Amino acid sequence: MDTLDTNPQERADQLSRAAAMLQTARSTLAPIDPIAELFPGLTIEDAYQIQLAQVAQWTSEGQVVKGYKVGLTSRAMQTQLGVHQPDFGHLTGSMFHLEHNPIDTGAFIAPKVEPEIAFVLGKDIAGPGVTVGQALLAVDYVLPSLEIIDSRIRDWKIGIVDTISDNASCGGIVLGSKPVRIDSVDLARTGCNLMIDSEVVATGAGGAILGSPINALVWLINTLGERGIEFHAGDVVLPGSVTAAHPVAPGSVVSAEFSTLGTVTAVFS
Repeated sequence: MDTLDTNPQERADQLSRAAAMLQTARSTLAPIDPIAELFPGLTIEDAYQIQLAQVAQWTSEGQVVKGYKVGLTSRAMQTQLGVHQPDFGHLTGSMFHLEHNPIDTGAFIAPKVEPEIAFVLGKDIAGPGVTVGQALLAVDYVLPSLEIIDSRIRDWKIGIVDTISDNASCGGIVLGSKPVRIDSVDLARTGCNLMIDSEVVATGAGGAILGSPINALVWLINTLGERGIEFHAGDVVLPGSVTAAHPVAPGSVVSAEFSTLGTVTAVFS
């Protein structure tokens, strides 16, 4: 266990070491103890620096950031982790899986699935100061989607510092194939049945996401804008899950049936 040092250089070295430990866990599929326990005293900003260090390594290796995800959008989860706002993570090209194509569960440590209403942007946009109206104009269409969440932290024993450091616990994404115009649906009232092997395991609606998924999009654009990060046409944004997450196993067939968006299906091998 390392107590976080206040010396700037030593503190930076500790954050780099934490990022390396998570990266090793990701590549070897060998989970580690909670980052917050290994490095006591980490702040939320420290956790984002650990996340960004990993993203920098991925991009240096040729991976491309294709979008972003928002997590902790339910009030219950925010209360549980002692925070009052969502968190975010990065989506790289290698995280995207084609619908119906078998997904190897052996590529994850402890995968779970969440149904989400994915935004695909049609215009560049940057915060801060972006309004709901401006965000809506930047959206090309929405899609039903499934996020595969995974944790490099052993047994999902995560707090806010752990999940942010671990790229908001992102593992993979499956997008539906039928785009829907955003002005043709009421996102807050869009209901969803999450089904695993033809059994309904959870139900929810878009209103579970900060009142509406568009609120999560606005929050993300403005939050990343404060960090100098701009959004580009074609970027995918996952605004948060409409139900609780559920674990999957080899052979699982998972479908999210949205009332106004259609269905997306992921098959796990």
